[in-house]
Amino acid sequence: MPSLLQGALITIEVTSLSVFFGTIIGIFVALGKMSSRKALRWPSMTYIDVIRGTPLLVQILLFYYGIPGLISSMTGQPLRIDPILAGVFVCSINSGAYVAEIVRAGIQSVDRGQMEAARSLGMTHSQSMKKIILPQAFKNILPPMGNEFIVLLKDSSLLAIIGVPELLQSGRLYIATTFASFPVYIGVALVYLVLTLSISKLIDYLERRLGVSDSRN
Repeated sequence: MPSLLQGALITIEVTSLSVFFGTIIGIFVALGKMSSRKALRWPSMTYIDVIRGTPLLVQILLFYYGIPGLISSMTGQPLRIDPILAGVFVCSINSGAYVAEIVRAGIQSVDRGQMEAARSLGMTHSQSMKKIILPQAFKNILPPMGNEFIVLLKDSSLLAIIGVPELLQSGRLYIATTFASFPVYIGVALVYLVLTLSISKLIDYLERRLGVSDSRN
């Protein structure tokens, strides 16, 4: 079923972009939450609490239908958002909140003496984080980041509600023309299974490689 393969590619594309941008957001939010400055800490904490405390489906509907509807009512002009761009944006914002907590936990897992040693060598706080803390934290961050990728890949099926032609939506459109719901949904499930297992194997491989690298050092 070519349509399912095309949908799978869009699912991978949306998920990969969302995790990429979500990781960038998450790193800055994590650093903001750990900051001693309230102007950085409180907005970061609020962002994490709001995003993690509301369903992704509600966030999708709010951004795709709610906000454009509000703007249209205020301006009198219809506002349309590309479904794929909207999906990547919302999933990135959602992922950023979870990645922030993953990054924060990873940084805090590094012994505090590492930061003190780096600062004693004359490094600034940002240099210490970039060159000493984050590389060590990465090994602890990798497994939960892999899990976040898998969770977001499966949650991307929610984007079907706004018409993103991802895997589930492609399956639904195929069913509308063939009426073969059971085999199509089985096919959709199998594709999701292959994708998630592939990501799991990749993460396991990277963990082993990092373990080998550590043992050599």
